[in-house]
Amino acid sequence: MKDTDRQTRSHLMDLFSERGMRPQTRLGQNFLIDLNLVEFIASEGRLDEHDVVLEIGTGTGGMTTFLAEQAGSVVSVELDPRMYALAKESTAACPNVHLLNCDALKNKNHFNPEVLALVEQQLALIPESRLKVVANLPYSIATPVISNMVASDLPWVRMIVTIQLELAQRMAATPAKSTYGALSVWLQAQCRVKILKRLGMQVFWPRPRVNSAIMRLSPNRQHKDKIASRPFLQDFLRRLFHVRRKLLRGVIVSMYRRQLEKSQVDAILEAAGLTGELRAEELEVPVLVDLANRLFAEIENVPYVEFGAAAESETATTSEDALTVDDEEIVGSDADSEDEADFEDAADFDEDRVDDSEAGAGNLPEL
Repeated sequence: MKDTDRQTRSHLMDLFSERGMRPQTRLGQNFLIDLNLVEFIASEGRLDEHDVVLEIGTGTGGMTTFLAEQAGSVVSVELDPRMYALAKESTAACPNVHLLNCDALKNKNHFNPEVLALVEQQLALIPESRLKVVANLPYSIATPVISNMVASDLPWVRMIVTIQLELAQRMAATPAKSTYGALSVWLQAQCRVKILKRLGMQVFWPRPRVNSAIMRLSPNRQHKDKIASRPFLQDFLRRLFHVRRKLLRGVIVSMYRRQLEKSQVDAILEAAGLTGELRAEELEVPVLVDLANRLFAEIENVPYVEFGAAAESETATTSEDALTVDDEEIVGSDADSEDEADFEDAADFDEDRVDDSEAGAGNLPEL
């Protein structure tokens, strides 16, 4: 790539001025202008000729060209037709880049079939292919994109994504933290989750109102295979953490009052080594998954699937590793002058407040 084409602030401002365009922040158009970080994200993808990369949020194609230099194929999705036109120009010399001008999502729980079809086509064309997601994700669709990929049967092996810091902290949170919730458990039960870098607002143009993070997720198939029913687990976590501070026994009795007697709930808790005085927010990921497996077995009258102590150890280590980066300096900002209110303001840009008509089915999944 020529230095003059690199996605710097001055290059983008000149480009937009020439085209009479302005970034649409409501569509998540905050461009990463620190070239070292763009290269870092691409390098963390660990790409080679066997990889099909899914990039959601092409923008002007600044990162797309980096990915194309290393990957076998890049499927890049851009909702804004103006950005799509710019990206088409910047990637014209990259025959392995396949651009789509559409919404990446059909709805909050499903990818757009057009996107899936192109990804599957490219996977079929490359021998020993692997799917990786590498993207500076628009804030408004970050959660459904990540959750839907984890829930899918696509052969993904790695996600390197830039997302809102508050969301990254929720994904990597451990018990007893305010950010620990259904999404934390859902992801950590199936993935290794780690925050690689925290990013200040200064590394983007235009500047977003919140800090960001580069996140790495990789599937833990051994854990995933020990979940008795992923739909049951998802529903269990959503309902349980809706009343996260209430006592466990009362919540479960209420949740399954039509399927289980109180005595059955007591027996399940005893078998799991739990007292009814505990709260959901205090329980480790493997404990919650194991409890869901026990409830599912009793309700559906099927054999119980043990999640296992080994899973507990590995998951706990992963989540602790993920949070060590919280003590590091934020890239692109003065950590000493960082006002705590900057983190609290994340609620102002919460994803479930973004209207579908503006962001393209950007509401949070029910996690």
